[in-house]
Parts: sequence; C-alpha cells; structure tokens
Amino acid sequence: MNDYGMSGDDLEQMYQEVILEAAKNPHGKEHFATDLTKETAGDGNASGETVVRATHEYCTPGESHQFNPTCGDEATVHVEVSDEEPYTIRRVVWDGQGCSISQASLSVMVDLVDGQTVDKAMELEHTFHKLMESRGKGLDDEAAEESLGDGVVFQGVSKYPMRIKCALLAWEGLKDSIAKALAAKNA
Repeated sequence: MNDYGMSGDDLEQMYQEVILEAAKNPHGKEHFATDLTKETAGDGNASGETVVRATHEYCTPGESHQFNPTCGDEATVHVEVSDEEPYTIRRVVWDGQGCSISQASLSVMVDLVDGQTVDKAMELEHTFHKLMESRGKGLDDEAAEESLGDGVVFQGVSKYPMRIKCALLAWEGLKDSIAKALAAKNA
C-alpha cells in the first residue's frame, strides 16, 4: 500500500480519524428498521407506528438484518436494484447501531456501491473481504486498493481478528440484500 511518505503511526492515526469521522457523520443511514428493543409479543409494534417505505419505480428491493453477537453490532441494509440489465444499485440505505468500526464501514460501503452495477458492487465486496484477510498488510494490487476508496482505511482493522466482523457486517448485509432482490426478480 502507498504510505504517502508517512510513518506507520501517522498512517494509523489518519485511518482512525477517517473511521471516527465516517461513524460520526454516516452516509446512507435512515431510521426504518423495527426497534427490536421496544417490540412487544402481541402486536409486533409497541408504539403503534406504521413504517412506510418508498421505493424507486422499476426497482426491486432487498433487505437483510445482520447481527454480530460478539459485540452487539447490528444493521439492516436495504438495497433497490434496477429491473433492467445491467442490474444497478439505485439506492442503498441502512439502519442500525454499533461500534464506530461497523458504523463507519456501513457509511463507506454506501459511498462505494450506490449507483454501481451489482457486478461492480460484488467485486468491491470481494476486494474488501481480501483486505480484511490481509492481517494489516493490505493488498498487493494497487488498483484493487484504489477501488476501495476510503475503505482502504480498514486495513488497520484487519490486524485485529475480533474487529474484522465489525467491518464486514455492512458488506455481508449488502451481499445478502442484493441476493434477496435478485431472487425476488426471478420469483
């Protein structure tokens, strides 16, 4: 990975700042998921509120709830995939709570895949997984690293096996949501 003439400590600090900023001001976060902490056994909605979702015309939605039992991070990822080929992600939003790593990963993932083809989004998901498997070494492919944009800051996270799941929560939700949207098209 390009070190931009910075020491390892300086890079680590810059990465931490990017992650904290993305977690503090997340992109694509909307409040649409059911609050499971307030759900009652009887009616499924303790507040009596109705959740209304607008979708894009000519799109098929898919949604996935992900939970990391290790630390309690959870997110619901909602995608809308175009009905025409090449299938394109017309909208991706999420709702959830968790540590700064999971929240920042969700935000960065939205920035990277919104408007991309499904094939490109899955390529980015695969590249991000490879980054998480690098154990802090990064990727040998500079073009692959560049394709991750701000996602490359999670290289430092990949040094810590217990935090890798936090970073991957977003991408697992994306992959599952897209699969559900594509399955609904073929149903």
